[in-house]
Amino acid sequence: MQYFPPALENLVEHFAKLPGIGLKSAQRLAFYILSLTPEEAESFAQAITQAKQAIHCCPVCQNLTEGDGPCSICRSPKRDASTICVVADPKDVVAMERSREYGGLYHVLHGVISPMNHVGPDDLHIKSLVERVAAGGVAEVIMATNPDTEGEATAMYLSRLLRPFGVKVTRLAYGIPVGSHLEYADDATLMRALEGRREM
Repeated sequence: MQYFPPALENLVEHFAKLPGIGLKSAQRLAFYILSLTPEEAESFAQAITQAKQAIHCCPVCQNLTEGDGPCSICRSPKRDASTICVVADPKDVVAMERSREYGGLYHVLHGVISPMNHVGPDDLHIKSLVERVAAGGVAEVIMATNPDTEGEATAMYLSRLLRPFGVKVTRLAYGIPVGSHLEYADDATLMRALEGRREM
């Protein structure tokens, strides 16, 4: 039995396809859209269409950008071009930039190697990373993929791939989060914290 008109059902179904949005949330979003004025609804629809048309991958680092040529990070003369931080997704660039500690360049893979999900090295932006390193001028490549099984496998694969170029390949240190207690840390986190310890 259909509770909503077909057009509303269709809108709910499209919202439910978004990550982290269940059926109830999708219904709330759909009802919110219906409460907008025609001008607001049109503006919302145009924002989606314009973003889809204007945003593309940077030809250098594969991060999301708008306009012609490299992104603002790749163009910036203030960035250290000898260091490349490899991340899985564009949102990881945002997380790294929030720290205000990293001043080098990035390379976005747009995923991680995941045989279970049929994602292999050829499905990621790995070739362009190898080409950047092979061109010279890169002293260090930082692997900043997530510390899960797939992220670790991707980091290991890339480190083996880049080893012949003589660049320093490092991995982000993982350990005990600030403000947490040792008793709540799992074994893998404690192991990484011990491995990544440094002199005071």
